[in-house]
Amino acid sequence: MTSLQSLLGKDDQFFDLLAASAAEACDSVRALGQMVAAPAEVRTLDVFVASRRKDKIITHQIGDLLCTTVVTSFEGDDIEAIAEALYKIPKTAEKVAERFLIAPALAQGLDISPQIALLEQATDIVLAMTRQLKGGLSLAAAREHNERLQQLEGEADKVMVDMLRVMYASTMEGKQVVFAKDLLELLEDVADRCRDAGLLLMRIVMKSA
Repeated sequence: MTSLQSLLGKDDQFFDLLAASAAEACDSVRALGQMVAAPAEVRTLDVFVASRRKDKIITHQIGDLLCTTVVTSFEGDDIEAIAEALYKIPKTAEKVAERFLIAPALAQGLDISPQIALLEQATDIVLAMTRQLKGGLSLAAAREHNERLQQLEGEADKVMVDMLRVMYASTMEGKQVVFAKDLLELLEDVADRCRDAGLLLMRIVMKSA
């Protein structure tokens, strides 16, 4: 099997940049967990803004590199698509954090730690996949990672549905239910972004097999 590294020659910059982007995704999800656990008066968006900006720079660097590097047997569109999928993870995590700052009173009593725990696992898998690209991610390993991401996305969806069912049957105020639904859907979007990144990573491995 031709390794991914040989397809890009001796230049590892693509691998390093993708791994750096995936690391920002991990950091943003962990920051979300820390923010939710913190008192309302000390919550800020600083960490999320910084992570998203760093990831945006990384994404631009990947785009610039694609413009100046001849890639053979490895589609630049695939690299660009992965970079975009990875960037959307911290971007969406920041949106979740924004909701908490907009209406902290409505967030009281809402436990989203189960979803965040699942997202931490998902971003860890995406990071592992990007790091393994440099050494030659095998198709079997890519499939295993991707299957786990699919499972986590399914678990996150189930948790969201279960929480919505409880809320709709409760005496919660209408605006609090709407707020919670919006928040849960954004968390589900983060899980979807992780799944999308995994599918794209597996696709380029399949093409190189």
